[in-house]
Amino acid sequence: MARALIADIGGTNARFGVVDKNGIHDLVYLECRNYAGPTEAALDYMKRVGLKEMPQYAAFAVAGPVHGDLVNFTQSPWTFRTSTVQKNLGFAKLDVMNDFEAVALAVPTIDENLLHHMCGPDQPEDKQNKGVLGPGTGLGMASLFWSGNKYGVAPGEGGHMTMPATTQREFDIFNTLHVKYHHISAERVCSGKGLENLYSAIRVLDKRDDLPLDRDAAEISKAAMAGTCDVCKESLDLMLAFLGRVAGNQALVLNALGGIYIAGGIPTKLGDYFFTSRFVEEFQSKGRMRHLMERVPVYLVKHDAIGLLGLQATAQQNLTFP
Repeated sequence: MARALIADIGGTNARFGVVDKNGIHDLVYLECRNYAGPTEAALDYMKRVGLKEMPQYAAFAVAGPVHGDLVNFTQSPWTFRTSTVQKNLGFAKLDVMNDFEAVALAVPTIDENLLHHMCGPDQPEDKQNKGVLGPGTGLGMASLFWSGNKYGVAPGEGGHMTMPATTQREFDIFNTLHVKYHHISAERVCSGKGLENLYSAIRVLDKRDDLPLDRDAAEISKAAMAGTCDVCKESLDLMLAFLGRVAGNQALVLNALGGIYIAGGIPTKLGDYFFTSRFVEEFQSKGRMRHLMERVPVYLVKHDAIGLLGLQATAQQNLTFP
């Protein structure tokens, strides 16, 4: 049977699966820190699912820019050459793309049941530009443009755009972060790592030595949602407000009347806390362009690994089924 190996490789986890004419199966999540690189992870995956013969085609999505043979990850020490991995694993063909390119590929045909409408019109305008972004370990972003008969995807590194501060409190937090970073990008405050950065900065700024020095994103989110830590709550509230601000900027740049789609591993875990946050307020707060922002539908993608569906579509286009 014709089949392909797919892998959605982030800064923390690598999600492997097999695609055939029936869809995706044998999904396994592996922690990247346990492997030297994708070759070792793929070989372990094959052992775990009992596949003795490596598929001839593979599609990998990676959390970083893809330009040429050498691939470097933004939030992971992994680095590899596509040609070397292809040779070592015996693929006839290996496609490597940015992880949010894979996410964007899934958007045009996504099941409406996987979308939670947050604001704007109920339905996107037909054949109009779309934007995709989402916080996980880092902040991914991509765009979709109508080419005349289908949507084409333009991957980007918008997560590294300079993050604007609009209040004195935000300026003070950013100044505190400048001790650690010379450039405060959106990703530095709109991601899992960004949430940790905000907590650390506010703890220092407010001289809260009574609080733990190090807390990971999951701990901060849990304490914020439970209301047991005011610094955690401010950190999460700011992160979601910043996410709305960045998403609004993307919508303006693209004139995204086709919709903005929020993906990534964090928002889906927050539930109502996300929906009642300042996200929508910040998204639509664009001065004279507020009327335009109110015409842009915004959706939360409820599938926490939507990039796998984009990889599935790519794989099935490259497979020949009897």
